[in-house]
Amino acid sequence: MGCSSSVPDRRSEKDYTASMCAPLLSVLTVIRAAILIQNWYRFTMARLEMRRRYSLSIFQSIEYADEQDQLQLSNFFTFMLDHCTHPDSVSHIFTSPSVSQVVDEGLCLTEFENKIDVPDSYYGPRLSFPLTVEDANALLHAFRNEQLLHARYVLQLLCETRKVLKEMPNITHLSTSYSKEITVCGDLHGNLDDLLLIFYKNGLPSEQNCYVFNGDFVDRGKNSMEILIILFAFLLIYPNDLHLNRGNHEDYIMNLRYGFTNEVSRKYKDHGKQILCLLRDVFSWLPLATIIDSKVLILHGGISDTTDLDFLKALERNKLKSLMRPPKSVRDRQDQVKERIPTTRPSKHQNAAGKTQHISSSGSTEPSDPALKEWKQILDILWSDPRSQNGCTPNKCRGGGCYFGPDVTAKLFERYNLKMLIRSHEFKPEGYEISHDGKVITIFSASNYYEEGSNRGAYIKLNPELIPRFVQYRVSKYTRRQNLQERVGTIESSALKSLREKIYAHRSELTSAFAQYDLNGTGKISVTDWAAAMESVLQLELPWRMLRSHLAQMNPEGEVDYMSCFYDLKIGQPIKEVQPALVETLCRYRKDLEIIFNIIDKDHSGLISLEEFCQTWKLFTSHLGIDVHDEAIDKLVLSIDYNKDGHIDFSEFLQAFHVVHRLEKKANS
Repeated sequence: MGCSSSVPDRRSEKDYTASMCAPLLSVLTVIRAAILIQNWYRFTMARLEMRRRYSLSIFQSIEYADEQDQLQLSNFFTFMLDHCTHPDSVSHIFTSPSVSQVVDEGLCLTEFENKIDVPDSYYGPRLSFPLTVEDANALLHAFRNEQLLHARYVLQLLCETRKVLKEMPNITHLSTSYSKEITVCGDLHGNLDDLLLIFYKNGLPSEQNCYVFNGDFVDRGKNSMEILIILFAFLLIYPNDLHLNRGNHEDYIMNLRYGFTNEVSRKYKDHGKQILCLLRDVFSWLPLATIIDSKVLILHGGISDTTDLDFLKALERNKLKSLMRPPKSVRDRQDQVKERIPTTRPSKHQNAAGKTQHISSSGSTEPSDPALKEWKQILDILWSDPRSQNGCTPNKCRGGGCYFGPDVTAKLFERYNLKMLIRSHEFKPEGYEISHDGKVITIFSASNYYEEGSNRGAYIKLNPELIPRFVQYRVSKYTRRQNLQERVGTIESSALKSLREKIYAHRSELTSAFAQYDLNGTGKISVTDWAAAMESVLQLELPWRMLRSHLAQMNPEGEVDYMSCFYDLKIGQPIKEVQPALVETLCRYRKDLEIIFNIIDKDHSGLISLEEFCQTWKLFTSHLGIDVHDEAIDKLVLSIDYNKDGHIDFSEFLQAFHVVHRLEKKANS
């Protein structure tokens, strides 16, 4: 009996163990599944973040390369003045109009009232001066509804703004004792929605709500004029509570390239030239910096190891209408360098000497020429960027200003007993960045800067203890309808499209660079060699090995088919008569040529004569050191459609050289 009774006891023990282990196994399965899901999620998010980061790197590298193009273009304007048969066609760009040429200051308001009629059909705001808060609210309401302010009121507003700015010092001093907090905003770049959102979240400017806007109000975005009007209106209403610093884009030569000039001409056809002339003067009167509680320095770009705040306080800031046109002593020195060194065909970022071109003066020695010193001091504070490495070196990415390290910041702080430097000037994915051990803050207020969903904007709230509080935001029109993967895909696709345009525009140079690594003429090179060739020509400092899968094909042996970089690209409207090298040149400098043609086109008709076209093109290629034969230009002229009067629609002509991407699936995969 003892034996028979022991069997059910063992069975019950197994059943008991199984019943106890089943929940445990179930829990372990759930944990394993959760870990797998968590790892998958982390991997997916990391991959998305990697794609987002390299896409933003592409945008930023191309933006800085574009700024170097702007320097090259401003040098060409000077070249045109020296060599153009009809210099009057471009001289008006550089000659700063006297007050009498634009309007007599003393008769500013009455002159425009008498000369410019406002029709009864105009339903926008009607301003009366001095402005009131009601006028500012009317402007905000009108711009939300995409209305334009009439040209008469714009000109009156600019005249009154100039009067106020002329009375302001180069460096404004503020105190938090008069208001509990001061709000500091960075670049807006024509993004009106960002300004409206800031005012919605933080309140309108008032005696109790002080603002500092740190430059770059204009260019790139489509509503630069509206932003200026709003800021200038509040400046007139609260001159002690709203403060404006000059940015590197408050510069009429910069505006020619980055859109503001075209925006004004498009919105105010009849009075655009008057508005632009007056704005040129207004921009030159904007203060250069702001200091809060003698401890916080706010300026647009940064500093150098020669920055002298005392000198900046004393100079005549309005003399420098554009920093893109250096003093004559600098231009003469550049010409001497070109004469000493034989001219070769330059690469994208190189001058005739084969060195990266920049507009900062040599080294860190203080120039003896007073005009040069003033120019360099302002150039450095509007164009410089902080870096983690010590020292002060030329800013070769932008082509102007310098890179300044923590030691340069510490030296300036010690000299002037400062605690913090707030600057803007640089895109930041989160809208702000802290560097130099918390001493330097970059604030960037334009959200969706490169593409919808590309970045947040931000502003700073400074309390009396001077402890910064950051407020981030993003204007969302379409991104709320997209998930994260769709948003990153859109940003990546747009960035790769811009990069491919750069690649096509340098096809000949890239092909030559690839061939140097392909000694046997196989059409295949290693990934390392491919990346080295891409960087040597484009000089964009991008992670080329990572980008290879989006730009070129690879064979099973791990070699890159380098000509596949161009398989998916073509010119919008192929022109058989024009030699390939000339097509690439037109593609590369399409933006520059459009600006130049717009300048020649005085009546804004969109048409220029064949003679003007040929003369400008020959001067342009000569200045850049590009070898284009007269026969090629003649064939180009024959391919152009022109009207019975012999005039060319240059916008239509340049559109033919827009790069089209036949296959977009790589960017969206």
